[in-house]
Amino acid sequence: MQLESQLKKKQRVLDNFLIPFVKSRSFPYLWLSQLISMLGGSVTTVILPMVVYSLTGSTTMMGIVMAAYMLPYVIMLPFSGWIVDRYDRVKIMMLSDIVRFITMLAIAVLIFTNTLSIHVLFGLVGIYGLMEGLFHPAYSAVRATVFTPEIRNAANALTQMSNQGVRLIGPVLGGLLISTLSASYGFGLDALTYLFSFLCLLFLVKKSLYTPTIKQSADQPSTSWKSEFLEGIKILKGHPWLWITILAFSFINISYSGISVILVPWLFKVHLQLDPLIYGIGITCSGLGAIVAALIFGSKTKWPHRGLLAYGSVLLSGVALLLLPFTSSPVILALLMAVEGFGLMIFGLIWETSLQELVPAEAFGRVVSLDLLGSFALLPVSYFLVGWIADVIGGITTIAIFASIGIAIVASVLCVPAIRRFQ
Repeated sequence: MQLESQLKKKQRVLDNFLIPFVKSRSFPYLWLSQLISMLGGSVTTVILPMVVYSLTGSTTMMGIVMAAYMLPYVIMLPFSGWIVDRYDRVKIMMLSDIVRFITMLAIAVLIFTNTLSIHVLFGLVGIYGLMEGLFHPAYSAVRATVFTPEIRNAANALTQMSNQGVRLIGPVLGGLLISTLSASYGFGLDALTYLFSFLCLLFLVKKSLYTPTIKQSADQPSTSWKSEFLEGIKILKGHPWLWITILAFSFINISYSGISVILVPWLFKVHLQLDPLIYGIGITCSGLGAIVAALIFGSKTKWPHRGLLAYGSVLLSGVALLLLPFTSSPVILALLMAVEGFGLMIFGLIWETSLQELVPAEAFGRVVSLDLLGSFALLPVSYFLVGWIADVIGGITTIAIFASIGIAIVASVLCVPAIRRFQ
């Protein structure tokens, strides 16, 4: 009887994850489009730092490269929300895919011909960042429409779980490509995934499986960008959970992302002098931790005490980052990366579902762009600052300082009753 009960429970969990495919005709195409492009992005995540450090060997220069990516991304966000809420969101995603395909292909060709310079790389990652700033609000808004309440938890968890699943493959694949062939093959693969994503979205449009939420009629009075931007701020102000979290993460991301993007690659490649494949395995373990988190989260339709759960998970990730410099064992490094990925995924899933619950569909693009703007606006400064400080006082000390700052911010946010009581 106990075995039968366990089998039924497992079957219910499996059925819960299959609900999005059964109840939504749009979900499979949207899911596949993002899944494939995520594979290419996860390969590039490993290869780009290796290329920059091979060209320059400087954490400061790595910070500048990431700032060159994030600055156009941040500049685009206040406008992308307005664009996304007024025009066809799927076609905006398709435009972004095509431009990102061309950009990644150009980097691949330049590396293959041995003509890539750090200054050209600045420009190309800047174009890529601009398109990312347009794509992400559009994609989030489409998800908010497609992920209806009956499939929301399962769809969010399945999407994140499958994305992390390809990140188990991507970093290892990236490490193998750069170790055995050339970085150009990794960027070429990334380019092809954006082309595939474009074709998925094109098929979705042709089959009329998705209908844009916002349609601007000829007799509808035109509203200014400024007024619609302020409307998004008004929505955020009505929910303390939203605006407090966005404000908090504008600083938490400075600490956590600076470590993850700038100093973790440095720790593996420069400080510990490990093979790029080991770094790829570390990133893979982060994705594995995230998959476990998504499986746990998606197994239930409702979670109590979501505020405490979300920020407790972020705290766990900060502790994992803080401990990274105190070991040279690849196994322990991989375990800490898994814990870091687990914590951030739990927070991300709670945050995504809360946005979909609290924000009206017609304003989702503006609110998401404000969310991304608040979370990432200071990242260009963070990447440069973290890289520069690491060159001055050392990477190990810098990791300890910024991880401690992030943990302190999380602890202070947990003192706010509106956060602790969020359900």
